[in-house]
Parts: sequence; structure tokens; C-alpha cells
Amino acid sequence: MVVRVDNDLWVIVDYEHITPGNWRAIHQIKLRNLKSGNQKSLRLGSSDTVDEVYLEKKECQYLYKDNSGYTFMDNTSFDQFPMPADVIGDMMRYVTENSNVIVTFHENLPISVELPSAVILRVTEADPAARGNTATSVTKSVKVETGYELKAPPHIEIGDLIKISTETGEFLSRSNK
Repeated sequence: MVVRVDNDLWVIVDYEHITPGNWRAIHQIKLRNLKSGNQKSLRLGSSDTVDEVYLEKKECQYLYKDNSGYTFMDNTSFDQFPMPADVIGDMMRYVTENSNVIVTFHENLPISVELPSAVILRVTEADPAARGNTATSVTKSVKVETGYELKAPPHIEIGDLIKISTETGEFLSRSNK
């Protein structure tokens, strides 16, 4: 659930209903800010209220990046809209041009981008593998088509498709998709 607290949008991460003995019941809520990602706790009495916010999610296509930020297109209405780089953060290092993402809207304004848990990207640069270092888990630096650099096993070469976790940014596996 998303709520409005202090004129900011917060998603409820954790909720606990506490009834301490013969006192009044309280609600202990952990919140995460949708824009900044900051977290805070909020304690509410049983008579306190917060404003519930309704969000709309749409499948959109990432078109290009320019000085104003990233430009997306709604796949159903074909409307184009920009999103500032500070709103999206580091998420775009996993998204290639013309790929689809889920964009969350609040009152027809885009507020966040959702990615799948893993993406498949092509390796464009790879350090040469050091021979004979197979006794330990050796990794090397590779760069994918979006410009993101990560560590991968030594058998990964330029042109390979690799699966990357969007939550941790780590190499998951080689892909032949």
C-alpha cells in the first residue's frame, strides 16, 4: 500500500499491530520513500489516519536519453514523456533502448520505474582471462551494452549474452537467448 505522509509518497514495507496490556492499540509502520528510497518508522494510534494513494502502472518503452533525462513512450497511447535522471537513479544501467519497462504513475505523473528481477545484456568489452587461475573463484571485469561494468567468470567473452540481477547488479549466468 502507498500512503501520503508529510506531502511525500511512501510505500508500507512492514506493519505491526501492537496491543500492550490494558493500553490503547498502536500501529508500528515501516515506510520507504518512493522518490529517495529513504526509510523511516511511524507509530500511529488507533484513531490516527493517513491518506491512501492510488497508483497506476503502465508498460512503457524506453526510447532515448538526452539532457533532460530519459524519454519513455506509453505502449497503449503512444504518448512520450521524460523522466529526470535523479528520479530513476541507477536503474537505467540495466535497460537498453527500445526495451519495455513498467512505469508507475501518480496523478498522471511518472514517479518510478520497475525492472524485472534479471535482464539479459550483451558483453561489449571483456578483460582477457588469466590462464591457470582455476583453483579459486576468479572473476574478471566486463562491460555490457548499456555501459555498466561488473565482475564475471573468466570464460565470458565479447559478444556473449549474460544474465544480470537488477537487485544486486551481479552476474547470474550465461544466456543463449
